[in-house]
Amino acid sequence: MNARPAMTQNDYSPLSPPELGTWSPALSVSVVIPAHGGPHLELTLAALAAQTYPDHLMEVLVVDDGSEPPIQLPELRPVNTRVVPVTTGWGISNAVNTGAKAADGEIIQRLDADMVACREHIEALARWHHVTDYLVTIGMKRFIEVPDLTAEQVFRAGHLGDVFDLASGVSSSTEATIAKTDGLRKSRNPYHVCTGPTFALPREVFHAVGGLDPNVVRGEDTEFAYRLAMHGVVFIPDMEAQAVHLGLPAQHRDRDRAVRAVEPYLAHRVPLRRDLRKDQGRRWLVPYVEIVLDVTDTSEAVVRQAVAAALDGKLQDVVVTLVGPWARLHDGRRAVLSDPLFEMRLMRDLFAHDDRIRLIDEAAPTPAPAPFRYRGPVDVPLHKATLERMIETVQKDLTGVLVVDLPDGRAARLERTSALGRALLLAAPGDDLDEIIQTTHGVRHEDPDRYWPPAPQPKPPAEKAPSEKSTAPKAAPQKPAAPLPPIVTVPATEERTLLGRLKSVIRPS
Repeated sequence: MNARPAMTQNDYSPLSPPELGTWSPALSVSVVIPAHGGPHLELTLAALAAQTYPDHLMEVLVVDDGSEPPIQLPELRPVNTRVVPVTTGWGISNAVNTGAKAADGEIIQRLDADMVACREHIEALARWHHVTDYLVTIGMKRFIEVPDLTAEQVFRAGHLGDVFDLASGVSSSTEATIAKTDGLRKSRNPYHVCTGPTFALPREVFHAVGGLDPNVVRGEDTEFAYRLAMHGVVFIPDMEAQAVHLGLPAQHRDRDRAVRAVEPYLAHRVPLRRDLRKDQGRRWLVPYVEIVLDVTDTSEAVVRQAVAAALDGKLQDVVVTLVGPWARLHDGRRAVLSDPLFEMRLMRDLFAHDDRIRLIDEAAPTPAPAPFRYRGPVDVPLHKATLERMIETVQKDLTGVLVVDLPDGRAARLERTSALGRALLLAAPGDDLDEIIQTTHGVRHEDPDRYWPPAPQPKPPAEKAPSEKSTAPKAAPQKPAAPLPPIVTVPATEERTLLGRLKSVIRPS
């Protein structure tokens, strides 16, 4: 259980889960079922009462989300079943969080109150978590019109096909994605398929990412799965974990409204959905890239130019984080002009009211939930195309880190948040994160000329027509001047090494 193999991206091939029915589970499972009314809850609980997972390792929490009248448990139910009332808030996300907080199990299994799981469902998803502890396992579902059926019939059925007409059901759209990506092993964004109400994950991971967002009332599973991806987990679908969903999905009843209802939540919270961020000039809750610049012992003029360049690139969906000893600043009486922290205070006052700029003393381990982070020298302003081209490079093969080696021995780097998250999950104290990322996602080194292209050279003046005569002597032909590096204007007393066209020679201070 303590083994943590360094799997490459989402390829979980190195894992070998036990065969169903041939092993002895050890981890406890809490099945969390949010319910508002729950007209089919008795069928859901009857199916859970027939599970192959041991009774003493499974509890079921029915979270009553404001039902009127309050939910009463049927007689046919798992041994360890209880109702957990919602006391504040409402909605599926809030209810799931309420259940997870009350759960005792080491694994949280999310299930809906209108789903009927096969006998092996809990066992199939839980077996993977006995192999390693940074997985999210996903069950399968099929949408079925509600039949005339009793809880007793569900409990006694050996297979779902014994009581449901599976052939007439509607398959989940995620199954096609799973099939064409080799069971998600080759998926670029495996979190996309974690959209149904049956998945399992370690309780510690659930709480580490903050649970579901109670402000998201549609698409809550997708948004939660995206944050799990940024945390570095591996997503595993298990075809043995079958279930039926009683009734057709909302997309079949009113597809237009279902799609429109979810769009604002995902547009603001899932930056990888670039198709939802096409409105020009918009600002979004979660940025696409965090630009981190260490401004310690740097003049305000240098930082001002770096920030201006960061916010004026082709990629506007960014936030700038300025790292420095801001905590040293106080607002007590001081000599304003001779303040030894004059430059830091000037920067704070200059940037404090721009919500695209954050002032912090130490950068977080990852920029989650933003999917990318840029780090580079503050005295090397970004080119308009830098971020766009860096992301284009890493997205080709899902590279974890792109390192641009600068001529003076320093480096600029673009980090993929999910790769950083995976490395932090796998790392022991003192481990080099880049070495882990090299295994899981890859680290790529590139020269700077593509990411800081030279400024275009001015066109030579047009030659005079042959008919025009000039008495001026002809000047000797000259070689074109070498491109100059961009100059960061600073006071003469604070001149610093500046980087221009990053392939050229550094101008010494």
